[in-house]
Amino acid sequence: MPAILEVDQLVKKYGDFEAVKGISFNVDEGEVFGLLGPNGAGKTQTISMLTGVIPPTSGTARIAGHDIRTEMNEAKKINGLVPQDLALYPTLSARANLNFFGRIYGLGGKDLKERVEDVLRIVALTERADEAVEKYSGGMKRRVNIAAGLLHHPRLLFLDEPTVGVDPQSRNHIFESVMRLNRERGMSIVYTSHYMEEVELLCNRVAIIDEGKIIALDTIKNLIALLGGGVIHVGLERVDDGLLERLSALPGVEEAVLMPQPAPPPLAEQEDPEVKEREPVTTTPIIKVVAVNSQQAIVNVIGFLNEQDITLTSLEILEPNLESVFLHLTGKKLRE
Repeated sequence: MPAILEVDQLVKKYGDFEAVKGISFNVDEGEVFGLLGPNGAGKTQTISMLTGVIPPTSGTARIAGHDIRTEMNEAKKINGLVPQDLALYPTLSARANLNFFGRIYGLGGKDLKERVEDVLRIVALTERADEAVEKYSGGMKRRVNIAAGLLHHPRLLFLDEPTVGVDPQSRNHIFESVMRLNRERGMSIVYTSHYMEEVELLCNRVAIIDEGKIIALDTIKNLIALLGGGVIHVGLERVDDGLLERLSALPGVEEAVLMPQPAPPPLAEQEDPEVKEREPVTTTPIIKVVAVNSQQAIVNVIGFLNEQDITLTSLEILEPNLESVFLHLTGKKLRE
């Protein structure tokens, strides 16, 4: 299947700060592709470069063969953008807003009217289309935002965190709209989110992005398979010399590594007399046990710790999902 989007070593810098660090990926025609990562990971910066909102510092991308650095006007005819920020006139109705944006796209007459009615059906707002947008819930406003991005019938749609702050009903409408656009119209979709359950529901393949870099890219099934037989977090009272090596050698265990400890508070906060009066934050060591066989690993790890008289303070078995994959790869949670 041909790629409708080819991203090649895309970089975005602001002075010395590198927000996007040379990422590359392809999106196939007709695919729903997920960009999953925490806030600040570089997802919106990436989408903004691909849609012409900001220029890349280096690298490039091609949308249906059109280079975004030299043929952005042609690329914009093919893609649609639904940004995080709402771009609507609150005193106008949803239908009036869509008519306005349609005319910006160069649409008019019967064609514009039919397209407005079409996108209103897609986002399930036909019955309330003549009410002022300012009377809508946050979720309904986001659905109008999505409708505006669909008016020119894009082959590739970029949805940037479309469910942030929306009510459950609107969230479900957005999911249904994404699936219908892909299933019935063959639309290619790039969907960014920091909600792993959304990406698991909607996307064929996922790129996990963190600190401006893609750290994993595959189908959801293959990404979850990175966990092998499972991952167990074991909290201990102490970690003796050689403990990790001995745990790693147990039957059912592939690897045992010490999880990073939280960073100490900033120096200014340490010197604040009010802060000194508070109870100190204590943390116990946590070992990540990557298991070949979770049940066997748990039994053997607990048995070994009892033999060594090492107190177990906590035990967490990670569910096999993208949240666990992200934690496994980065040592931190997706929504920290």
